[in-house]
Amino acid sequence: MSVVPADVLPGSALAVDEPAACAAELGPRARLWPSLAAVYRAQLSRARVARIPLLFVATFQSVGIMILMRGVVDDGAEAQAVVAGSSVLVVAFVALNLLAQYFGQLRASGGLDHYATLPVPPAAVVLGAAGAYASFTVPGTVVTAVFGCVLFGLPLAHLWILLAVIPLAGAALAGLGAALGLLAPRPELATLLGQLGMSAALLLGVLPADRMPEVVRFARDLLPSTYGVEAFARTFGPNPDWAFVLGDLAVCGFVGVVSLAVATWAYRRAAVR
Repeated sequence: MSVVPADVLPGSALAVDEPAACAAELGPRARLWPSLAAVYRAQLSRARVARIPLLFVATFQSVGIMILMRGVVDDGAEAQAVVAGSSVLVVAFVALNLLAQYFGQLRASGGLDHYATLPVPPAAVVLGAAGAYASFTVPGTVVTAVFGCVLFGLPLAHLWILLAVIPLAGAALAGLGAALGLLAPRPELATLLGQLGMSAALLLGVLPADRMPEVVRFARDLLPSTYGVEAFARTFGPNPDWAFVLGDLAVCGFVGVVSLAVATWAYRRAAVR
């Protein structure tokens, strides 16, 4: 007489369906927006310690530039360009320069390996870090814009346009900064590229375009922050042409989408190496 285990009998309650036993239940895939919010909060809390020095340096730099330019430029269009360029420079200092340094150091120290093990989409990592860094620019940009308007005697009526300029210009510059930091082979090179990008935003964004050579104007048109500067500067006139303002903001938004997509691709590329 042979003995058969009870769990293999067809009518037994212990019978196990082999395919069902082998199949393992997988958890749901992490969605983009909850992951983005989690990364954003984590980056914001980690950067809180450096928030006050960061805001002070970025704001003090732009305010000092406006004070120096006060005795050089005339009133009118030149003053509008200086105030708008100095305000957007705060965004460039943080979103472009510091974000390039952050991702360069993160790649060199192996920090990308930590994010690669988490169930977080690559786009959430890039967008969350970019959003957290860009958030620090809001107080400094507003303070710089108000101080510049008072210093040059410009109207304060349309400063609400900063609600669109800051996130759109910040997205374009943050995507560029993240891409530079992720594509640079060494953190020192990422720091250098971030500094060069911020210097370009300073020279090409703050100085009036009418005084630049044609070649420099062409380079200025290639800089993403230029369109944020132009959109802000147009609102200082007595009758702003809102069609041109919206056009400049649309270019900023388009460049932001493209640069963040490139940064996401660069993150995937760096994470698998």
